[in-house]
Amino acid sequence: MEQEEKISDSLIKARAFFAKDRYATATTGIQIEKVEKGYAKCSLRLDERHKNATGQVMGGAIFTLADFTFAVATNFEQPVTVTAVSQISFLGVAKGDILYGETTLLKDGKRSCFYQIQIMDNLGNPVASVATNGMHL
Repeated sequence: MEQEEKISDSLIKARAFFAKDRYATATTGIQIEKVEKGYAKCSLRLDERHKNATGQVMGGAIFTLADFTFAVATNFEQPVTVTAVSQISFLGVAKGDILYGETTLLKDGKRSCFYQIQIMDNLGNPVASVATNGMHL
């Protein structure tokens, strides 16, 4: 018998708190997979609503995953942080059916922070890299 992975209290709280982000969670379908101070991993199961006219994943869907992953890492049980500058580099097309966004905190200061967000598909293909500067309010 397979043992179910126990969901942490932090993950339950984060999912409840960020359910209020209706665009990312309800409209787009992003799910929080893991959260720690200064870190988050989120997923997006792809379907037809995420595709552009050429059948590829829309850049806006990819950026929404990155932006939401940043928001979870910087705002869960912490003072409010907003994006000041964000730059996305698209690296390749998604070949899998799930995208993952994962943050890395590179610098956290009194008033600002800097994160790198990597977007990969479930087959391990790099899709995008996002550099985001945030301002602590």
